[in-house]
Amino acid sequence: MKPSFSDRLASLRSARHSVLCVGLDPDLERIPASLRSSLTPEEAVSRFCRAIVEATADLAVAFKINFAFFEALGARGTDVMQEVLDVIPADVLTVADAKRGDIGNSATFYARSVFEGLGYDSITVSPYMGRDSVDPFMDRPGTCAFVLARTSNPGGKDFQQLILDGRPLYEHVAQQVAEWENESAGEAGLVVGATDPEDMRRLRDLLPSTPFLIPGVGAQGGSAEAVMRAAGAGPVLINSSRAILYASGGSNFAEAARRAAMATREELGA
Repeated sequence: MKPSFSDRLASLRSARHSVLCVGLDPDLERIPASLRSSLTPEEAVSRFCRAIVEATADLAVAFKINFAFFEALGARGTDVMQEVLDVIPADVLTVADAKRGDIGNSATFYARSVFEGLGYDSITVSPYMGRDSVDPFMDRPGTCAFVLARTSNPGGKDFQQLILDGRPLYEHVAQQVAEWENESAGEAGLVVGATDPEDMRRLRDLLPSTPFLIPGVGAQGGSAEAVMRAAGAGPVLINSSRAILYASGGSNFAEAARRAAMATREELGA
């Protein structure tokens, strides 16, 4: 039987003393000029991301690939993404940061694409359209659907903190998702931004064993110490993207990324 996503995460955390998830958001304008000047955009993104993976793979427990940056490359974007996936070690977890959330039939095909076609271990999902838009992402053993709950962007408060029956909406979403998971073969996790540790603590108190994918440490200003305190002993992936990817704009970008990843891992103190 395939180990659960949480079990794999726990094993990696123990073996590597890390909860670091490296986010791959390759902005072509920020990739070193030495790559952009000699390669096509597709080749530059592929080489940049593969170098980052190779430099940080032993420090991270996961890589989060943001689909938007690869889709922006056009027809070859999926091929470039696959080239990057191919160099991620098999024991390291992968997160498809695609934020899917369509009606049931469409969601079924999105899930098939991500889990079967591309072979990801997990995906980010929007719950706004309800259960039938989330269920297809929770029906595979060994995988995890990270549902948007309390996100780190400034506009997250527009809906997520609305009070409903005395509690913020993000708590209702989190509790509902946990109930859906009880009837699923896979796992459900939550996306919980690092920029509001108090909301994170509320969610951890509510769901002590639910995996959290936590963006916002580093460039977005989230504190590693505050996040680890708020996230408690439950399973977590702490994502850092720009602070690692763009640690240097020169030809030493991979070495600089490794140093930044090592520093972030140590700050997280896993």
